[in-house]
Amino acid sequence: MTAKPLLLALPALLLAAATWAAPPAAPAAPAVAAAPAAQEAPALVGATTREKVEASKEWVQAEVEAQPDAAAAAALATVEPGAEVTVYLGTWCGDSRREVPRFWKAVDAGGGSVPFAVRYVGVDHAKKEPADLLKQDDIRYLPTIIVRRGGKEVGRIVETSPHGVEQDLLALLTGKAAGVLSTRQDLAPATPRPQG
Repeated sequence: MTAKPLLLALPALLLAAATWAAPPAAPAAPAVAAAPAAQEAPALVGATTREKVEASKEWVQAEVEAQPDAAAAAALATVEPGAEVTVYLGTWCGDSRREVPRFWKAVDAGGGSVPFAVRYVGVDHAKKEPADLLKQDDIRYLPTIIVRRGGKEVGRIVETSPHGVEQDLLALLTGKAAGVLSTRQDLAPATPRPQG
């Protein structure tokens, strides 16, 4: 064989050698549908009940783990009747998920029957609905627990209770505290009521 035909055949030989030496291409992986993202349950908005909020296992677990002060929790069952407690909460809100189940456990510790009415209001994630109630009660942070006697606000616990929700609620219900009870620094502090 002369050099010229060998030079002409060289590219074909190199291509054949490369094809022979290369591993076979892996078959394309079949397209896998992405698993749907876990969807958060829609927020409860407006008047709601404890039972509806407790339908979420995270809330039940938070209640199981809550450890309210036993003496304060028992004392809630002995306060003067007639108060109304309104609990604004977000079913999506971590602070609500911490404070409200502790409130429930404290109420249950006294036998589940307390001498005050409790109502629950669910708030949407943007804190815009239910607009009329949020505006009426000036709700900016969740949870907010408002105590009223005779239709007038005595005080409120906002976001994180400084002494435990059961102790702060007891102080508001018995008149030992009034105003805002919160660990937030941007809210007006509670005013203690004179003893006697």
